[in-house]
Amino acid sequence: QLTVPFVEIGEEDMGAVTSEIDRDRTPDPARGPGDERGLACKIRDGVHLVRNDTAPPEIHEADVGTVTARSGQRAGRTRPGCTYDAAHVYAVETHALHKDFAGFLAVNGVDLRLEEGQVHALVGPNGAGKTSLFNLLTGFLAPTSGRIILFGTDVTGLRPHQIATRGVARSFQITSLFEELGAVEHLALALQSRTSLGFGFWRDEAALRRFDPRARELLAEVGLAGVAEQPVRHLPYGQKRALELALALALEPKLLLLDEPTAGMSAEDVQRTIELIARLRAGRTVVLVEHNMGVVGQLADNVIVLQQGRVIAEGPYRTVRADPAVVVAYLGAADA
Repeated sequence: QLTVPFVEIGEEDMGAVTSEIDRDRTPDPARGPGDERGLACKIRDGVHLVRNDTAPPEIHEADVGTVTARSGQRAGRTRPGCTYDAAHVYAVETHALHKDFAGFLAVNGVDLRLEEGQVHALVGPNGAGKTSLFNLLTGFLAPTSGRIILFGTDVTGLRPHQIATRGVARSFQITSLFEELGAVEHLALALQSRTSLGFGFWRDEAALRRFDPRARELLAEVGLAGVAEQPVRHLPYGQKRALELALALALEPKLLLLDEPTAGMSAEDVQRTIELIARLRAGRTVVLVEHNMGVVGQLADNVIVLQQGRVIAEGPYRTVRADPAVVVAYLGAADA
């Protein structure tokens, strides 16, 4: 039996939430009517947080009722339809996700259910929609329709910094670092961003020294302890990519999204990166976009294949690589 705190939010806000639900709901064969009712309840319960990006108002005992999964009863009043199951929570869940760029569907009805604690690889030909999907999951793009749920929380429409505070970090295809700063300074800045000093750019640099011990721990974790003081412009490409991983880890993410982490690397750097990700996955969910099938085969527990914005196959690497639809997507159909 599930007990949920319930706070009155006022008629005007409730109307806004109802409109939001109606706007975002898209038929999904994976969801039944009970799931839809559960979603509505969850959005109602969390409306203050979602609409205002602040903590909900303090709940006083007199204001709290209970909604149970069996009865839907609340302090003598009935909330018809406001019951839901404590369903399985996925690290990443999307429902009928679409992204339309002026008529071009980069992401076309994607439904994902990605388990926690695994490495998931998004693969597919160029233009399949992999990076667009990444940008949707992290708030850099807003979906045209559909929903995004991370660890049971609906984050549809949230901005990147709001999603980051929910335990999500990502790397990008192209490195973007401060060339004149040292590696340890990069980590200190990343750690500072999670504190009240995050926007205190006018403060004395001594304020950053408190972050040095943890910054050096993170550098050691990614194999960069020996170059902590070096300006980034002197680092080879593989080490710059490792530094970006350390910056993502500074956010202490539950979900780590890596966009082509081995792109442009030498074979030696690729192997080091595979070993690094294999270590960093402990206690985390990792989702990576990758073109190197050798990397996917060594790291991924689950492979999702995209083509023209749609998921055409999903499963273990050995199963997916033998799927006829995947073979056609990569190699084309045989001539008749």
